[in-house]
Amino acid sequence: MKNSCVFAFVMASLLAIQTNIAQETDKAIPVFKDGEAQIVEAFSKPNQWIRHDLWVETEFDTDGDGNADRMHVAVTRPAQTDTEKLKLPVIYVSSPYFAGVANDGGGMWDVKHELGELPSVERQHPQVTRTGERPIISNSHINKWVPRGYIVVHSSSPGTGLSQGAPTIGGDNESLAPKAVIDWLCKRIPGYTTPDGDETVEAYWSTGNIGMTGTSYNGTIPLAAATTGVEGLKAIIPIAPNTSYYHYYRSNGLVRSPGGYLGEDIDVLYDFIHSGDEAKRAYNNATVRDKEMKEGMDRRSGDYNDFWAGRDYLNDMKPMKAAMLMSHGFNDWNVMPEHSYRIYKAAKEMGLPCQIYYHQKGHGGPPPMRLMNRWFTRYLHGVENEVENDPKAWIVREHDHEMEPTPYDDYPNPEAETVSLYLSPGAPASGQLLLEQQNTQAEETLIDNYSFSGSSLAMAAVTNHRLIYCTPVLNEDIHISGVPSITVRLACSKPAANLSVWLVSLPWNESRRAKINDNIITRGWADPQNHRSIRKSSPLKPGKFYEISFDLMPDDQIIPKGQQIGLMIFSSDREYTLWPQPGTELTIDLNKTKIDIPIIGGSQQFRQSILTD
Repeated sequence: MKNSCVFAFVMASLLAIQTNIAQETDKAIPVFKDGEAQIVEAFSKPNQWIRHDLWVETEFDTDGDGNADRMHVAVTRPAQTDTEKLKLPVIYVSSPYFAGVANDGGGMWDVKHELGELPSVERQHPQVTRTGERPIISNSHINKWVPRGYIVVHSSSPGTGLSQGAPTIGGDNESLAPKAVIDWLCKRIPGYTTPDGDETVEAYWSTGNIGMTGTSYNGTIPLAAATTGVEGLKAIIPIAPNTSYYHYYRSNGLVRSPGGYLGEDIDVLYDFIHSGDEAKRAYNNATVRDKEMKEGMDRRSGDYNDFWAGRDYLNDMKPMKAAMLMSHGFNDWNVMPEHSYRIYKAAKEMGLPCQIYYHQKGHGGPPPMRLMNRWFTRYLHGVENEVENDPKAWIVREHDHEMEPTPYDDYPNPEAETVSLYLSPGAPASGQLLLEQQNTQAEETLIDNYSFSGSSLAMAAVTNHRLIYCTPVLNEDIHISGVPSITVRLACSKPAANLSVWLVSLPWNESRRAKINDNIITRGWADPQNHRSIRKSSPLKPGKFYEISFDLMPDDQIIPKGQQIGLMIFSSDREYTLWPQPGTELTIDLNKTKIDIPIIGGSQQFRQSILTD
């Protein structure tokens, strides 16, 4: 607390000095109103912006040439940083995508094979044709932030573009690379005018207050940098970040693809972004893709191991001290919403300043400009706008615009209480979801068949390829907020099977204009072989019952009256899992299976919502 007060006093004094200088000499300075940095006309002239590039040397050598890898950096700053010796804070964006990627659809793993096996045909390895010219790496964020009194810096991540090294997809070098750039921006290490020369360049125009942002992989890198605890990184705004590559390519021991990219795995992403020096690619492929990844990713079992643990940023958060505004979509089935929630939860527990913004759409989607502006104004310019006292959670309600979120005290909503719902038989049609546990010893069986999509199974009135259990029709809205979880007791006819669970809103909206959140509330996947631990799987004994518990994806959604909440249990999820030969049978013990749903108002509200006249 003492250090933060000193920092605030120093920043306020600097702002006062800058204001006096500006009044005396009519120099351009940042302007603030209502706690936000305003567009300054003098900073809003692109033809006067100073743009240049350089290389920053890191502490690692991942391309095996015997020299420390250097990262390519591009700078865009107002002319006043030279003409008036103005120092400004920096918004920094790093990415593996700036120099181009491999063609979409090439090199995916074949998913049509049995669990525990690998495809008979080796996957292809597409090559990236590098694009882009010096000094421009990217123009993203420049028009948004430079006119508001920031310098914008971009860098290509290791092994991409003109940056040296190898991509490791979450390895240590992808944390240490942005750390080195921040060290340069804070004048702790030199930058160089060329990738291999000794002529240095200094960031004399930087105040040493750095913020980072970006979306998807570009949102992962700010978190990666923050976990190093690097001094000067004051605030980050990660948007839909991948915070664990295990959670991106696996689910509770199960091999699972990210939505829209069936057959992708960590080595596929490596090939997709590897746009660096062509002469270094063979070495990188041999050491990273064909050794470290091949030995560690374990596509046969899907188990969590040290390889995956080293690419899970939750394990690296202890040094982190940057303030964080997190952003994600509840219906992001590519980088799923658990990625943001797990980091936000940990940051809160560490006492870091943090907020979270969730919307109801899919991948990407930044917070409103006002939220980002207040965040960076507070932590980079040092303006005491009391953003730390703003609501901790901002949630876009179902029919609202993304720029009009509703504030809440926190996420999950503190008013949510866990409601346990139990299953009553009804296969091959639908059973019931009830508040009271049934005493009948009912068992129901489904037959796996990847040919049927999850949506077709949810819409089917009768089918033996899924089991579905529904609440009565709601006569009042139900507000879900938090992380649903399920406990399933099951037996399998084979030693291995996929397990997929969807929570759905019925009747299914088949309209072409249906919103992304109209039908699927949330979902999850698991490998029953990992019923004891995600680190160790063991073959199932056919016919023997096992109990497995796991979380579904976080959600905050209002299910409108007139709908039913349905729990659908099936095996292979055509869009996400492997495709084993159809015919595996899963038998569910209904008396030992339940779904826990966090509901505003708890059991009392749920009971009231299903009462009939």
